[in-house]
Amino acid sequence: MAQPTPAADRPDASPVPVLVDGAFRPAAASDTDPVYEPATGREIARVPRCGREEIDAAVRAADRAFGAWRAVPVPERAQVLFRYKQHLEREHEALARCVARENGKLLDDARAEVRRGIEVVDFACGMPSLLMGETVEGIARGVDSHTVRVPVGPVAGICPFNFPAMIPLWMFPIAIAAGNTFVLKPSERTPLTGVRLAELLVEAGLPPGVLNVVHGGREAVDALLDHPLVRAVSFVGSEPVARHVYARAAASGKRVQAMAGAKNHLVVLPDADPELTVKAVMGSAFGAAGQRCLAGSVLVPVGDGARPILERVAREAAAVKVGDPFLEDSAMGPVIREEARARVARYVEKGLAEGARLLVDGRARAGTGGGFFVGPTILDGVRPEMAVAREEVFGPLLSVVHAASVEEAIDLVNRSRFGNAASIFTTSGRAAWLFRTRVEAGMVGINVGVAAPMAFFPFAGWKHSFFGDLHATGKDAVRFYTESRVVIERWA
Repeated sequence: MAQPTPAADRPDASPVPVLVDGAFRPAAASDTDPVYEPATGREIARVPRCGREEIDAAVRAADRAFGAWRAVPVPERAQVLFRYKQHLEREHEALARCVARENGKLLDDARAEVRRGIEVVDFACGMPSLLMGETVEGIARGVDSHTVRVPVGPVAGICPFNFPAMIPLWMFPIAIAAGNTFVLKPSERTPLTGVRLAELLVEAGLPPGVLNVVHGGREAVDALLDHPLVRAVSFVGSEPVARHVYARAAASGKRVQAMAGAKNHLVVLPDADPELTVKAVMGSAFGAAGQRCLAGSVLVPVGDGARPILERVAREAAAVKVGDPFLEDSAMGPVIREEARARVARYVEKGLAEGARLLVDGRARAGTGGGFFVGPTILDGVRPEMAVAREEVFGPLLSVVHAASVEEAIDLVNRSRFGNAASIFTTSGRAAWLFRTRVEAGMVGINVGVAAPMAFFPFAGWKHSFFGDLHATGKDAVRFYTESRVVIERWA
C-alpha cells in the first residue's frame, strides 16, 4: 500500500484524512473546520466533521479486526510496538515540529512532549510481563485456580488539543499491545500529529483495522459514546465535557476513564530554595502558555518570608518574551485560539472586579504576525472564593492567594473541587511530609513544579479532575484495557 504524505508536510489548508480498515482516505463528510497555526493565525488544514456513518465504519473495522488481533501472541504484538518505537525515534524532530506548528508550544516543549509519549510506548512493549496473571495450585482439594487478563474489544480514545502527541500515545499503544483494537479521535484543533502517529504505526506493520482514526467535534464524540461495539472510552479534556463523556458512555455500559479539569496549587514556604522555586513556578504556570492540566495556576506564598520569591516570579514573568515557538529566544508561545486569549482577558477583568490587583499584565503583549498571543499575567490579593482561584482558566494566568501557615495552605488546596496536582516548595522534611500526607490531590510534587508521573505510574487525578476508576498510563491503564478472568479447574 502506498504511504500517504506525512501530515506535517501536506500543502496548506488541505483536508485531513481518516484511517479506516488500514486505508488512509478523504473523509466522506463534506463539512470541515479550519485548523489554524496559533503563532500566525493562518489556516493550515481543514479537518472533517465525521458523521455517525463514518464513525460506524471505523468502529466496525475495529470490531472485525479484533478477533484476529487478540489471537496474535503477546510477544508478537509487542514486536510491532518495538518497530513503532524505532519509527517514532526516527521522526522525533518532525513530530515535535508538527506539534509546535499546530499547537503553538515552544519547539523544546514539543520535543519533550514527544519524548514522554515514546516512554509510554516503551512501557507498552513490556506487555508480555504486564499481562501475567496469578495462580494458586490446590486452592481446594483437587482444584486449581488462576487469573488471566483478556482484552475488552474495540475501544475509543478522545483527545484534547494541548498534547497532540503525548495523549494519543498514552492510549492506543497500551490498548493495542493488550490485544484491543482502537478508534482514535484527535482534537479537531490539532489533528495533524495524531494522523502522523497513525501513519507511523501502519508503517510499523500494524494489521488493517487495529487502529482507526476519525475526526470531528461533539457529534463524532457522541457517536463513539453511543456505539454498541465500543467497549471502553478514554478521554482527556475539560471538566464539563468529561462529565458528559462519563455519564453518556457509562449509561451505555462502557467502562470510562475521563480525565478532566484542574486548579493546581503551588505552595511556597519561606525556607524554599529561591532559584529552584522561581524556575519551577515559572515553568509550571507559563510553560505551554499555561495550557496543561498540570499547570500551576494558584501560587500560595506562606507567610511574609515567601514574598521575595513572589517578587522574583513577577519580575521574571514581566520579562518573558512571547513569540514564535520556533525561535530560540521565545520563552512562551501563543494560546491555541483567539477565544482562548479572550477567555484569559475575561478572567483578568473578573478578578480585578472582585478585588484582586495586577502584578503583571500580559494582555497587551500580542506578539507579532497575527497569532493568538497573550503574555504571562499575575493577579495578587486573590481570595479563595474568587472565580480566578476556583475555576480553570487554561491559560498563562497565575493567581496569588496568601496563607499564614502550611496548615492553612493545605486547607486552601483541599477546598478546591479539583484534585489533579499540588506542589510544595520547602527544605523542611516535616512540612513536606505534612503536605504529601494531607493534601487532597492525586499527584503531589515536592520541589517539583509539574508533578507529571512517568509512564510506569498512573496519571492519578482525584475529585472533579477525574471520572472513572482506573487511570491512564501505568498498570492502571493495563487493567483498564483488559478484563480479569478467573479460571477454576478440577482434573483429579
